[in-house]
Amino acid sequence: MPELLVDFITSLDGYGAAKGWPGWWGLEAPEYLAWLDQQPERDYTILMGANTYRLMSGLAAKSGSGEAHTKEDDAFAELTKASKVVFSSTLQPPLSWTNARLISEDAVEAVRKLKSHGNSPMRTVGSLSLCRSFLKAGLVDRFRVVVFPVITGSTGQNRIYDEYPDVSLDLVAGRMFDGKLQLLEYVPRVLAGPPGAHPGP
Repeated sequence: MPELLVDFITSLDGYGAAKGWPGWWGLEAPEYLAWLDQQPERDYTILMGANTYRLMSGLAAKSGSGEAHTKEDDAFAELTKASKVVFSSTLQPPLSWTNARLISEDAVEAVRKLKSHGNSPMRTVGSLSLCRSFLKAGLVDRFRVVVFPVITGSTGQNRIYDEYPDVSLDLVAGRMFDGKLQLLEYVPRVLAGPPGAHPGP
């Protein structure tokens, strides 16, 4: 059965972005960027929701337009080449971003079918509410976070774990990039409640 990987980058306090900060919080050091270029999930189908699609496709369209070529340009070029599935009931086909396919049915049921009958492994980009729904439904096989060493309590945006259920995480991989970025990879297990808690009558 194809796996589903939920993939996040976060500040230490669990934000996905911060107002006024550059991308990757300005900490996209060489070792981390080299890993992004080499990661084995390059051939995975990428899953995203409408908001992430609008943001990422817009940034991809603008990438490469400046005089200086950047690592962000390379990252968006890879995203453009990748197979993408966009879940939305508001977007209309055809989607303008190359290799993007629109699915308007319920995302959880669609991914359940893709896991049962498909042959391509999947991973997410952004799409916080979509990832939360997949995790609640027990569809997530791996949960990976790269933690950036910043706290953005005053400017942080997109709190990642709000409205999540209780989840047990078994660590299966970890490494440090450039002496400052920490990758943590887990197998998640959704809990009915805190360990040892007794169900009510």
